[in-house]
Amino acid sequence: MLAYVARRLLYLIPVIFGVTILTFVLFNVVGGDPVYQKMGKHGSEAEIKILRHELGLDRPLPEQYLFYLKQCVTFNFGRSWATNQNITDMLTAGIGPSMSLSIPAFFITIVLSILLSILIVFFRNGLMDKLLQVFCIAGTCISVLVYVILGQYFFAYKWGMFPISGYDSGWDSRWQFLALPMIIWVAVSIGYEVLLYRSAILEEVFQDYVRTARAKGLTEKVVLLKHVLKNSLTPIITSIMMEVPLLITGALVLEAFFGIPGLGGMIYQAVANSDFPVIKAMTFIGSVLFVLANLASDLLVSLVDPRVEFN
Repeated sequence: MLAYVARRLLYLIPVIFGVTILTFVLFNVVGGDPVYQKMGKHGSEAEIKILRHELGLDRPLPEQYLFYLKQCVTFNFGRSWATNQNITDMLTAGIGPSMSLSIPAFFITIVLSILLSILIVFFRNGLMDKLLQVFCIAGTCISVLVYVILGQYFFAYKWGMFPISGYDSGWDSRWQFLALPMIIWVAVSIGYEVLLYRSAILEEVFQDYVRTARAKGLTEKVVLLKHVLKNSLTPIITSIMMEVPLLITGALVLEAFFGIPGLGGMIYQAVANSDFPVIKAMTFIGSVLFVLANLASDLLVSLVDPRVEFN
């Protein structure tokens, strides 16, 4: 296992290298001149020249890329074009609010999704199965903006159950601002998760070992919880681990609409302001997190499925 982990970590180097090249090309070559996007149409040639020098954009492209690569390696991403804040400090300040929202909502979604999936499979082909499938499919078809607007109007404005938006950094007082975004997170995510887990569990229900377990006299509950669920964990774990990077990078729409000063809201503001340094920093961090989550997924799958070999 250690040799496998070492190899995968070595594979991380060319992957990240490729991501940095792609990101640099998209934002510095294909995306147009960042100076004109930052200053608009009314900047004079002298002002544009000064700004281009301040941002280091008058240097050759290979030199600019090496500087960006150095920023990624040292995790020193410079300063935001929009706020002039140190990007590393912005990331440090935003990770707490983002994870305060995402981690509880994520675990609530996972637990409810697994329980509902087992319930659907237990009553498969019945009325409950069909109703839950309809609700799940309908839930996945509705935009997150609809949930946000309805939640803010009814739960916050009309009924006054939650604040419409805002955030308090105090550990005890922040939850009144995070409760409604958490509910919306669960409502948006649970439909897709239930359908995915249901499919994974149903694939195991019709296997030979399940029929053998039933022939031995085991009840359907024991078969589902003790045998089927355990053997269907591989796609479930893979799906869960691929969502882990989103816990750190934040829920963009929810944070933006509810005024939560997390990484998701920071990305939203960076896109709105063409703040390329922040966007490039978050792109790099997101790619690293996805690669590490993929590695962690493989390791966890090997723990629940002894048949998995490290090749």
